[in-house]
Amino acid sequence: MSASTTPVHDILGIGFGPANLALAIALEERESPLTARFLEARPSPEWQPGMLLDGSDIQNHPSRDLVTLRNPRSRYTFLNYLHEQGRLLRHLNLPSEFPLRKEYAGYIRWAAGFFSHLVDCNQRAARVEVVEEFGERLYEVTTMSGSRYLGRTLVMGPGRTPYVPAPYDTLRTPRIFHLTQYLPKLAELAGEGRAPESVAVIGGSQSAVELALDLHRRFPRAKVTTYTRSHSLRLKDTSPFSEEGYFPEFTEYYFQASREGKKALDAYMHGTNYSSADGDVLRDLYMTMYEQELDGDQKVFVRGNHEAVGVAPAGGDRIALDFLERTTGERVSETVDFAVLATGFRNMGPGPHEELCPPLMAPLAELFATEPDGRLQVSVDYALEPVADGTPPLFLNGLCESSHGIGDAGSFSLLSLRAATLTDALTARLTGAATTAADRSAVLAAA
Repeated sequence: MSASTTPVHDILGIGFGPANLALAIALEERESPLTARFLEARPSPEWQPGMLLDGSDIQNHPSRDLVTLRNPRSRYTFLNYLHEQGRLLRHLNLPSEFPLRKEYAGYIRWAAGFFSHLVDCNQRAARVEVVEEFGERLYEVTTMSGSRYLGRTLVMGPGRTPYVPAPYDTLRTPRIFHLTQYLPKLAELAGEGRAPESVAVIGGSQSAVELALDLHRRFPRAKVTTYTRSHSLRLKDTSPFSEEGYFPEFTEYYFQASREGKKALDAYMHGTNYSSADGDVLRDLYMTMYEQELDGDQKVFVRGNHEAVGVAPAGGDRIALDFLERTTGERVSETVDFAVLATGFRNMGPGPHEELCPPLMAPLAELFATEPDGRLQVSVDYALEPVADGTPPLFLNGLCESSHGIGDAGSFSLLSLRAATLTDALTARLTGAATTAADRSAVLAAA
């Protein structure tokens, strides 16, 4: 599009996963006068397509969905989705506390379908700049396909960057991949026509345990070993007292805390979401290992206190992994057909496992204020703080765990309430500046 024909949207959103989908719903239900356009890199909006494993479930109450905490009467609730699919009663009869991940992914696709008129799919953002056009300072987003978009505000909701730790980041091979690529990579490897002999799962999270169980079901004769830096696999903290960390009151409390206070709260809340797993999958894995040991044919293993120190190609398209036993100092080596990294995602911050901002907005970072340790300064309404007047508003959606706490950690827990905060903030900042469609047409015609 040329400068004279490119429309100006009040809200330009990058990504159309659950975070920005919840925002689109809130804008509609609150009858916002603002115009919005969302850019989605995938062919269609999806939720965790690489991890829709048979039998795996979500880890939050199903009513912590896209809308219910904000508007339980909404047509976009998970319960209404089940009703419209004719599965409500059968779902309520399930002997399970949480829905299957596949079903929740179907719910996201269903809800996203109502907003297809606001989304351009197959549009991966390649560059973001601030430009001046039509007498306004605007965000210009250019996509990989060369399309150009303009917005008065930018809402970043691309999801968090997968964390690939050393030494796995030193070897470029399709045989070492992050869990977000799990199902597509398995499909690629299946084309080789042979079952793996040995595979490794790296990490101690819920996903790591689910992957180990799934790999054993798919390849029952393969050796499946889970390596974790902690002593062994841990039970997730599901105390109702700890779970109040996913209440909006905790978000407010966390936001007001000092950086040292936030570190202490992070340490306490860590076990509710990270490096731990639910009891059902831990029991399943332990019983599998015990029965195999009883039969004298063990194929599934867990190796705790193991830290990777080397990765190298091995013969026959295999991978050699070298580990250090962190307590004894023993060196352990294993050759595997492939390794899956259940190593989580990068949070925003200056730490070794963090990133100062989403990679796409790195060229814009100097426009916004930072805290003394270098991290971006985020306001209570998820807007970045500009260093100079005239910078168009930029909001972060689903990336603010370091400023707003565990409830912002990529889960559904407070998704709908965050969408309400963003809707209110966007409306307050833009209602006075927003122009009508007729006004915009006049500006474009004059240009």
